[in-house]
Amino acid sequence: MPSNKIGFYTATSLVIANMIGSGVFTSLGFQVLEIHSLFALMMLWIVGGVVALCGALTYGALAAAMPRSGGEYFYLSKIFHPAIGFLSGWISLTVGFSAPVALSAMLLAGYASKVFPFINQLYFAGFVVIMFTIIHTLHIKIGSGIQNVITTVKVVLIIFIILSGFTVSSPVVFENHGLAVSITEIFSSSFAISLFWVSYSYSGWNASAYVAGEIDKPVKTVAASLLTGTLVVTLLYVFLNFVFLYTSPIGELAGQKEVGFVSARFIFGNYGGKLISAIIAVLLVSSVSSMIFAGPRVPQVMGEDYKLFGWFAKKNRWGIPYLAIIFQSVISLIMIMTATFESILLYIGFTLSIFTFLTVFGIFFLKRCLQTTPDNVLKGWGFPFVPLFFLIVTLWTIYQGLVMKPVESFTGLLTVMSGLIFYWASRKRQLRFNL
Repeated sequence: MPSNKIGFYTATSLVIANMIGSGVFTSLGFQVLEIHSLFALMMLWIVGGVVALCGALTYGALAAAMPRSGGEYFYLSKIFHPAIGFLSGWISLTVGFSAPVALSAMLLAGYASKVFPFINQLYFAGFVVIMFTIIHTLHIKIGSGIQNVITTVKVVLIIFIILSGFTVSSPVVFENHGLAVSITEIFSSSFAISLFWVSYSYSGWNASAYVAGEIDKPVKTVAASLLTGTLVVTLLYVFLNFVFLYTSPIGELAGQKEVGFVSARFIFGNYGGKLISAIIAVLLVSSVSSMIFAGPRVPQVMGEDYKLFGWFAKKNRWGIPYLAIIFQSVISLIMIMTATFESILLYIGFTLSIFTFLTVFGIFFLKRCLQTTPDNVLKGWGFPFVPLFFLIVTLWTIYQGLVMKPVESFTGLLTVMSGLIFYWASRKRQLRFNL
């Protein structure tokens, strides 16, 4: 076995680190603006976790049937058409990883500034992106080692926050809204829109599928890492958000971006709040690292398939697609310098939902595209109920996004369609697709 192959622990830590990012430390403050029932707020995170688990199970089946790096780009190209896969890769290149890297770095700088007010948030966010870009272009073992350590620390620190939250002497007394109100909120448009925030928080559950070609025994390891990582994060998210609500009045959380800092002040006081801000900053370092590590594998595979993007496939002596890593990080740096944090969260959630929907939908066409009978792959994956649940919930949120948030949603659609220009250009430069 080659020494630079990724094992189960690293693949799982990659999933966990990708998932636990800026979203979970931000989105609750915006959710409570529209939803006030504790039951409905908790159901947001439970439903989001179940949807992510269903997606992970389905992606695991796809990875077992087609173990190659590239994630949605490869699956959609193989199952439907190279143009659909290209659009997915286009989104991964321009939005899917670059924007979350930028957002995590921006929020990291925000939390770090609570501890060190003299920090220039713009420069600090850029420095973190540049630092991990250099690390992950050196050697996969260097990147993997750092990933394992940071992710382990991340989980331990989140558990510490959760346990500490239950020790507060004056917890919040929740208002009893009644079951009828809670059910009404769960089936409301606001709940669906809030699921975009939650889905962004859970995004990353498919991370190890992007590097399937670099994983040892991918047929088993990818599926196991997706399921294990997603389950761990779901449990952490539900308890963490309950602690946020248990320790902090909704009025204090409403509209706040740094909800972790707000909650920590009620648990530990002002100095404790600064300590937790430092902890969250460490967690966000891990998110930036993991996304810089995983994301460029998509443009790498695109570079192998299309001459127009051939330079993305160029590797250094350690087999790392260094040009793809650098290019994606440059986009992140541009976003850090030009974009606001809040304005692109819903845009990202909507855009990414389109391609996770199409990918999960593709499981129903797996037999046809492979021209085989992969019953051994589908057996035990809850087929067809698991993918159907994912599709129903995701389609509902996409529809509500178009109705309730047309600007962000149609901007996302325009971003997707703009990829057709580059697909056409790539075909003019001679398509060389070998699926």
